[in-house]
Amino acid sequence: MIILKTPEDIDAMRPACRLAADTLEMIAGHIRPGITTEAINTLVHEYTLDHGGIPAPLNYHGFPKSVCTSVNHVVCHGIPSNKKLVAGDIINVDVTTILDGWHGDTSRTFYVGDVKPHARKLVETAREALDAGIAAVRPGATLGDIGHAIQRLVESRRYSVVRDYCGHGIGRDFHEDPKVLHYGKPGQGLELQEGMVFTIEPMVNAGKPAVKLLRDQWTVVTRDKSLSAQFEHTLAVREHGAEILTLPSSKGGST
Repeated sequence: MIILKTPEDIDAMRPACRLAADTLEMIAGHIRPGITTEAINTLVHEYTLDHGGIPAPLNYHGFPKSVCTSVNHVVCHGIPSNKKLVAGDIINVDVTTILDGWHGDTSRTFYVGDVKPHARKLVETAREALDAGIAAVRPGATLGDIGHAIQRLVESRRYSVVRDYCGHGIGRDFHEDPKVLHYGKPGQGLELQEGMVFTIEPMVNAGKPAVKLLRDQWTVVTRDKSLSAQFEHTLAVREHGAEILTLPSSKGGST
């Protein structure tokens, strides 16, 4: 069931989305060789609480930490640990915040120190794939239009789109309908309506799209051990297109 949000609902979601985005902005200043993903988790946890929020991943279906940290060939849902980042790594930090009962969900892939050109190109493609998906959003378009825009860009660079995980509706619940696939055909799938709020979060692999779930039942890795990168925004379908809700305060996030 699609839960359409009223303009008042969207206004109520803005603070949670902005706090999630501001948390990522804060973390950006700490990503460097030598930091552990556990330290990133602590920073996210404390910043969220200090600003009146709740880290949504903590204890969500048993997830043990407050943020997902996915390094190199980890596609998503990486669990923070005491392993240190090293120069040349790429890391996706995925933040979801609850504030006043509403969720905001956003992620970004960061460079750790000096990163090789092939890794940089992959990360840039993942960022552009998110932008392409967002550009396809408008009332009357379809979920297939979003997926096609992403898939076309990614495959034109000879990368692949992960098919096992997708974006999702979001609001008072962490995960709502619809499922937002990052591949598809134009004109197919659910028609977008004003008031839909969902995430777009393409996971882009340098190699093949196949993934594997590790024994911890959370960490997802590329089956061929190729690098993976991801970017994510929460957005609302408005009259003239997409409104990105997870823009940080420093970049004109909604107030």
